[in-house]
Amino acid sequence: MCTETDSRLGIVVNGLVNVSISTIEKRFEMNSFLSGVISAGYDISFCVLCLFVSFFGARGHKPRWLALASFLIGLGSLVFSFPHFFSGKYIYGERFDDTCRTFHPRAHNMSCTAESSSTLSRFFYVFLLGQLIMGAGGTPLYTLGTVFIDDSVPKHTASIYIGISYAMSSLGPAIGYVLGGQMLRIYVDFKHPGSVDIDPDDPRWVGAWWISFVVCCFGTWLLVAPFSYFPKHLPGTRKIRADRISETHHQGSDTSTECKDLGMNIKDFPVALWRLLKNPVFMSLIIAASLESIQVTGFATFLPKYIEHQFGYSASYSATLAGLVLVPGSSIGLMISGTLVSKLELSCKNVIKFIIANCSVALLLNMVFLFAKCGNEPFAGVSETYNGTGTLTNLSAPCNADCRCLESYYSPVCGTDEVQYFSPCYAGCAASYIRLPQRNVKVYTNCSCIVNPKHQIKNITHGAKDERCKSKCKVLPVFIGFFFFAVFFTFMAGTPTTVAILRCVPERLRSFAMGVLMLFIRILGTIPGPIVFGVAIDETCTLWSVDTCGVRGSCWTYDNKRMAYMLVTISAVAKINTIIFTVVALVFYNPPPTQTAASQERDEMETAV
Repeated sequence: MCTETDSRLGIVVNGLVNVSISTIEKRFEMNSFLSGVISAGYDISFCVLCLFVSFFGARGHKPRWLALASFLIGLGSLVFSFPHFFSGKYIYGERFDDTCRTFHPRAHNMSCTAESSSTLSRFFYVFLLGQLIMGAGGTPLYTLGTVFIDDSVPKHTASIYIGISYAMSSLGPAIGYVLGGQMLRIYVDFKHPGSVDIDPDDPRWVGAWWISFVVCCFGTWLLVAPFSYFPKHLPGTRKIRADRISETHHQGSDTSTECKDLGMNIKDFPVALWRLLKNPVFMSLIIAASLESIQVTGFATFLPKYIEHQFGYSASYSATLAGLVLVPGSSIGLMISGTLVSKLELSCKNVIKFIIANCSVALLLNMVFLFAKCGNEPFAGVSETYNGTGTLTNLSAPCNADCRCLESYYSPVCGTDEVQYFSPCYAGCAASYIRLPQRNVKVYTNCSCIVNPKHQIKNITHGAKDERCKSKCKVLPVFIGFFFFAVFFTFMAGTPTTVAILRCVPERLRSFAMGVLMLFIRILGTIPGPIVFGVAIDETCTLWSVDTCGVRGSCWTYDNKRMAYMLVTISAVAKINTIIFTVVALVFYNPPPTQTAASQERDEMETAV
């Protein structure tokens, strides 16, 4: 049942949200920084609550805490869908005569007023609220839920069950990526306005991102009742705890003496926290896990966007492809690592060595960004001039100076000179268009900015098609193959890290230790991760959308090579520091004299009494 909740939380938080990010940016006119903050909202809430939930829930009825978690996850998912219902119809892309004219009646009347300035970005706060609620729901799941599993199974099989639990958290994103990707092929408002004629391959397309959130809301609420009727402890838990051998890091004093005054009162909270913070092995491992999560959450959030812009695919196809890389790689890695730790019966020290080996291999595989990258297709006024006229970063040139083109209207066309233009107007296309019925593509003619044609379209020499120029990059299979194994070896360290942390702390502090772990992962990893990636991606933007008032919105195109270099730099720095801190944990680890966990806790209880 815990794995079922893990899966459904993964569907929403790590699947649907990440798949929908680029679409939400476009629909609500946000940049990657704001979408990164939205993605981090879940972790912000988690940070605020995790220590208190893990400390006070450790002796409580854990399954009922999980029932509350299921309710909050469903509620947050529903709130996340609210902006669709209150933002009105999607009107971007309304068709008008977008060819070159010396006078545009519509453009003449499009003046900037307070009413014309968009307020869509204000829905950022609603998205953030939804993520905050889901974060509150995820707190008991990943702290108390993991310890509930560890309490209920023998020590050397615990890694298998924890691996399965974490794999279900990755299976959720798989469903989320596939489900969300398919929903993005449905128009956001179901019916196209009569004046709009676009398809999912059009850069102005916005899919029905919100449907999956509503479905997952009610699906998650179905778990509330079953969790409520679970017993506090599963049968056999007492015997399992009695037979478990403690591997708590030995700091030169008796563990029972160290924990003699710990209870579950609020006054014991700072004491218990200090006992964990001064454990060098525990602290080194959680810092390593936190740094690792920077790149994990960053790529989970922005990999679909990276594929979309780097290789020139639609948002829905990119989301599906990202899911096919991230989810199997992470799920298989988590389950295999858990099985290996169990079957080999690795000690805590050997588990840490296992983590170092996997992180080192993942670091080498992440270098795929250096050689499996793509350049940008020629874009007039962005990456090249208009045949030697005009300047870079300026869409206007002598060939379209009299056209009075609208910079707020993005409708890319690919010319017969194999150069992309911002719109038919900026390509200087003055004549009416014809249609290619077999592809539902419009063709514009008599384009004054196209002077060196390389091919013809239906016997039209100086013309353009109403679509982006196709990418000539052929390295996508190489990127997918290497990145799959990079993900696999990254997550091969996931389950062993949790196992090592649970073994190196006192028995009575394991739930609290998971809370501290999750707090550090959020503060140092998953909160800054998407934000750092978002800011880095924004820095590579070469063309921003603007409204009629000149207010900047989302980004239309990026410098692909620079984006690849930025991401591999962030990834490499995080991974190298992860390895360093894991090595520090290995150096400091000092195994204690053999003692069962049950006797350790019994000694603690007797001393406290």
